[in-house]
Amino acid sequence: MEYTEIMVRYGELSTKGKNRKDFIARLGGNIRKSLKDFEQVVVHPNRDRTHVTLNGVSSAAVIARLKRVFGIQNLSPMLKVEKSMEAVQEGALAMMKEQLKPQMTFKINTRRSDKDFPINTDTMNRELGGFILENFPESQVKMKNPDITLRVEIRSNGIFLTSEVIDGAGGLPVGTAGKGMMMLSGGIDSPVAAYLGMKRGVEMEMVHFFSPPYTSEQALAKAKELSGKLAAYSGNVQFLQVPFAEIQETIKEKCPEGYLMTIQRRMMLRLTVALTQKRGGLAIFNGESLGQVASQTMESMMAINDVTSMPIIRPVVSMDKNEIIEIAKEIDTYDLSIMPFEDCCTIFAPPAPKTRPDLEKARYYESKIDVEGLMKRALDGVQVTNIHAGEEFLNQNEEVFAELL
Repeated sequence: MEYTEIMVRYGELSTKGKNRKDFIARLGGNIRKSLKDFEQVVVHPNRDRTHVTLNGVSSAAVIARLKRVFGIQNLSPMLKVEKSMEAVQEGALAMMKEQLKPQMTFKINTRRSDKDFPINTDTMNRELGGFILENFPESQVKMKNPDITLRVEIRSNGIFLTSEVIDGAGGLPVGTAGKGMMMLSGGIDSPVAAYLGMKRGVEMEMVHFFSPPYTSEQALAKAKELSGKLAAYSGNVQFLQVPFAEIQETIKEKCPEGYLMTIQRRMMLRLTVALTQKRGGLAIFNGESLGQVASQTMESMMAINDVTSMPIIRPVVSMDKNEIIEIAKEIDTYDLSIMPFEDCCTIFAPPAPKTRPDLEKARYYESKIDVEGLMKRALDGVQVTNIHAGEEFLNQNEEVFAELL
């Protein structure tokens, strides 16, 4: 059935004390961004819960969006009826016809914030419960752990009925923990790392390095579409595309083959630090998983991290690949991540990269290139795109993908 309102309940926000108001305001803003294309919907954030008035918009479509907004513990679709027992009975009957099956148990739970309404909670529970039993004689009332709890909220502006509790994404509202810069490739790991950072309240900007003509427009579109998947958890994200071809060409020309990867990653990190400082970020995030590839040994991490003292956070560092893939499938990034479009990390990849690079050698080889000049030209070419939830960039037909796969 179609409902009139969605009631949103908070999780960790209840522990935030004096900061609770700011967290709720941020969550309200994120909900509005997530529902931006539903122009009729109105969001009302309150201290204990947020009410989303649908005004004729499909409740199923709105629920699908809200389930991905971090900071929501759970939500309930609600039906608003007039303030009379007859209207309550009619609405409850319609809801129970869809949900209450033979032999299932139920109970009525009434809250009356409008004390002027003449029917008190006990009377409503008793009379509405009797009415449901008359219409569903094969069902039973059960006060503890029933199959269905029909909640009745008597407010000044109407009576609201609900019988479902739908789990939300949990976590903290995106933006309450500050801004981070995600080094987003096109693979499986970095979108999962971004998701986990966002779940802890980080406003994540996506930094993507691309190297035309060595990487295709499809690879860039894939990274943007991954960002659109992640934007579902906050409403929108900023996507920063950084030109990297000149830097890779220079490193390939002037540095030993075994250190190509190390010097490239050092330059990537330098550029991300510069963007973080320019855009007010507090930390850098990446999708490194310890020991997974040559650049993710502790020796490589030390040689690469040498270029900055800024915090580098690795949400998936201790996970194995299967654990990361499981989350990628849950958040709907896996199928997109495995599309075979090369990113800049795979071009010019040496056949035998150093897994234990020497820090002093890395510094020496890096001194052979014009670090400042290369960085300036790359930073001057950065393009920023504001990406909304669910936005699509790949327009390939099924036959093209079938050939690639």
